[in-house]
Amino acid sequence: MSGNVTFSMIKPDAVKDGHAGAILKMIEDAGFRIVALKKTLMTRELAAKFYEVHADKGFFGDLLRVMSAGPIYAFILEKENAVADYRKLIGSTNPANADAGTIRKLFAKSLESNAVHGSDSDENAALESAFFFAGTERF
Repeated sequence: MSGNVTFSMIKPDAVKDGHAGAILKMIEDAGFRIVALKKTLMTRELAAKFYEVHADKGFFGDLLRVMSAGPIYAFILEKENAVADYRKLIGSTNPANADAGTIRKLFAKSLESNAVHGSDSDENAALESAFFFAGTERF
């Protein structure tokens, strides 16, 4: 059974380009409730810890550079079937393959600068939420 919570970030490129408000509006218009939100800066070290599952991949260095380039918005969302519905809303990781009207199709610049992060499972949503927000066990 799918949970009702997911985690997301608006990445530095989308924040810098002024898209955070439009992205958050799309999320709320899609029926998600924002239950926690903060603007913060991911240092290279923090990004390395958050994305440590990708440490052995060739794109890891670029990922750290992109994610530590400026502030992010980290947030927890609530909605029935949250992870799957949010993944559909954001679209394919590669914006060239994303469906029309998805967040990545509208706001991403490239595969590397793809505007948002979204949890890929209920388990990762819980882990990623706890990474940025203390006390998220209640969600």
